Amino acid sequence: MQLDSLDNWVRTCYSANITPLNDGEEVTLLGWVQEIRDLGGIRFIILQDREGTIQITIPKKKVPAEVLSKSEALQKRFSVGVKGTVKKTNMTPRGVEVLPKEIKILSTASEQLPLDITGKTPANIEVRLDARALDLCQEQNAAAFKIQHHALAAIRDFLFDKGFLEVHTPRIIASATEGGAELFPVEYFGQKAFLAQSPQLYKEQLTMSLEKVFEVGPFFRAELSRTRRHLSEFVSVDIEEAFANAEDVMQLLEQVIQYTCKTVKEKCSKELATLNYKVTVPELPFKRVTYDEVLSDLKKQGINIPWGEDVPTPAFRALGKERGYYFITDWPTHAKAFYIKPRSDRPELCEGFDLMWRWIELVSGGTRIADKALLMERMKEKGLNPDSFKYHLQAFDYGMPPHAGWAIGLERLTMVLTGKKTIREVSLYPRDRVRLTP
Repeated sequence: MQLDSLDNWVRTCYSANITPLNDGEEVTLLGWVQEIRDLGGIRFIILQDREGTIQITIPKKKVPAEVLSKSEALQKRFSVGVKGTVKKTNMTPRGVEVLPKEIKILSTASEQLPLDITGKTPANIEVRLDARALDLCQEQNAAAFKIQHHALAAIRDFLFDKGFLEVHTPRIIASATEGGAELFPVEYFGQKAFLAQSPQLYKEQLTMSLEKVFEVGPFFRAELSRTRRHLSEFVSVDIEEAFANAEDVMQLLEQVIQYTCKTVKEKCSKELATLNYKVTVPELPFKRVTYDEVLSDLKKQGINIPWGEDVPTPAFRALGKERGYYFITDWPTHAKAFYIKPRSDRPELCEGFDLMWRWIELVSGGTRIADKALLMERMKEKGLNPDSFKYHLQAFDYGMPPHAGWAIGLERLTMVLTGKKTIREVSLYPRDRVRLTP
């Protein structure tokens, strides 16, 4: 098939922008063939672009011969351009159609597609991920990432307004950020290096100069877990603030979440309708419950967790059925990372917190240790060698301020904002222990 060149064609509007008020106007549309229906004397092409779909109506006896010939050659997922006239009609759901004067076939597609691009015939997640580029063409799947885009823009706007500066820290590091074995080793010019688990140590150091910083970026954890909420590569939204404590950054966090939910609700009504999902804007302040209160509530439900142990997912499911957003505070010190500050009045507890939504942990944060001797002591308690953190520890000789921060898992937040049940649905090309492609 001879393909057409785009030449000087320029899109005049997206499909969703065309309404009956545009009746009689000339438009140029660019997109893909989603469906073809032939009723003998008339052919209908459903053209899809980023913003939605529109019907191209081809009365076979009234269109130019070249338009008819091009329409007969079309198949699903062909990339096309259409120049035509908008016509108001009662025969389409949106009350509008386009009568083509010229069609360009810009690229072709396989006759046998691995997925039904209309979404009418569902496929399992593995089949969908194997053909992810095509899977993302389905309106429901694209909607989730448009929501993610607006959520992230809202977070950035809010933090900018609060005086935070966006930073970018290394992804290739010489030692573990948080210790443990969940590291991906990489070759680095003959040296041993790792992919970063988080920007934690760098963002702490940056509070000495920039004071209020945040970073959005991918991080890596070699977790063997394969659950509906774990990824090996994920996007984290991290903040760190000088001269602040856990309560300060908890208040900031709940404001960020509220603003983000409000923004998504206002700007993504179409996408939320596509997903048949409603976003609730939470009221402030979020409820705060202590670790001890969590254990007590679980015990009343017949779930006994020894003090000091982490709360497993089944327990959180039981705990969070009727809850929205809530903080869990006053965790046992040994259960949190070495850089979380122990409480001065009860050192067995720390100034760390988790923000939960129902049973999903969305955010972890807290007051950081600003005292070098205490930080080294906590490292040793965690079985870490302070020598491995030499460059981080030396920063504490330069006037490390009191500071606090948190990290949001962007994919988990997107699950909350879209109603998606698995984290792989809200990662464009998810990576876990069994998937490295596409």
